Amino acid sequence: AIAGYPDSSFRGDQALTRYEFAAVLSTAIPVVDLSRFATQKDLEDLQRMQTEFANELKVVRKQLDRLEQTLRPVSTTTKLTGEVIFAPVIVGNTEKADRDDPTDDELTISSRVKLNFLTDLGGKNLLRTALKANNIPALQRASGSDMARLSFQGDSENRFELDELSLRSRMSKRATFLAFAAGGSLNKFTEVLNPFLNSSGEGSISRFGQRNPIYRQGGEVGVGLSLQLSKAVGLDIGYLGDKVNQPEIGLGNAAYGAIAQLTLEISKTFGLGLTYIHSFNSLDTDTGSDRANDPFNGKSDATTADSFGLETTIGLNKNLALSGWVGFSRATAKDLPNNPSANIFNWAITIAVPNLGQEGNLLGLVIGQPPKVISNDFQRRGESYEDEDTSLHFEPFYRIRLSDDISMTPGLLIITN
Repeated sequence: AIAGYPDSSFRGDQALTRYEFAAVLSTAIPVVDLSRFATQKDLEDLQRMQTEFANELKVVRKQLDRLEQTLRPVSTTTKLTGEVIFAPVIVGNTEKADRDDPTDDELTISSRVKLNFLTDLGGKNLLRTALKANNIPALQRASGSDMARLSFQGDSENRFELDELSLRSRMSKRATFLAFAAGGSLNKFTEVLNPFLNSSGEGSISRFGQRNPIYRQGGEVGVGLSLQLSKAVGLDIGYLGDKVNQPEIGLGNAAYGAIAQLTLEISKTFGLGLTYIHSFNSLDTDTGSDRANDPFNGKSDATTADSFGLETTIGLNKNLALSGWVGFSRATAKDLPNNPSANIFNWAITIAVPNLGQEGNLLGLVIGQPPKVISNDFQRRGESYEDEDTSLHFEPFYRIRLSDDISMTPGLLIITN
């Protein structure tokens, strides 16, 4: 029989703890007559069947385990970050670079809003979805030169557009796979070795000052692989093509760019990058002279280019970093008589002084030469179609951290010739 509490009460109207249940069950088991439920022969038959079907039971158990793993839902976590830029911009009162008309020197106040959704898909897979809305004026039209472009420039009339859709998958400790369905760029496959100035909205105010312009070739859809060959050596490869949705372009004439870069960490404070890019119909980087972006004056519809880059960064001390690059492109018009070629060159030196004044501040300086055509086989009106003058780029800026979430960056961009 089952006894109640020590005081002989039953207390059926109160909750039973697991320990009380175990005590009651222990007193009940000895008085249960198992012979009423199964005979000795039934138990012997059950043991015999377990022995005979042991292998089959193992197979079924493994199949059930695999099914459980397959049906188990993937735990996803999405992190939202955002950035808002308000930009008062004014162009100096002078003549436009491409004609004698005066520059558009009206003061404008514009903005850019960017939302980043980072989704952890599990299994070391990260999905990035970025949306962007902006109304920053086109300074290349106001000034007459792509050299005046800002790093955060663009105008969607304040409508949100898809800025990036990408997947990063960690295949092993040494290999990472990247895929872009939208918003890809060759620099996203590798390190550009300009760490303090490369970030849009946080670094250089100019497009040219962010990184070597040769990275700006290619489309926005493609795949890449990042390999860490050793602790000090990394190899990055990638391919990006344009979306082919226009019948007049087709697959054969679609622009693309392919990159291979060897990155060397010489020491903790010294890094070196060796870059090669092969591109088709994507030479226009929107940073240099008109002729550097189109060295064949619009006559070629099949322009290939081989570009070479050398990038480096040196940490002189904890609060001073020196970076720089040189970039060279040899472009060839495959569809013009004699396949004329043009040589395009650019260079830059950048200086970064982080945490100047207080933590989070950044003093930056960019000095360089935007892309220019230094020689060209193609001729117009009997003269070589190359740049006679050399434009120089001077850009000081100072990011002031007002709070953890707000900063202000006054900057000046000066382009000569």
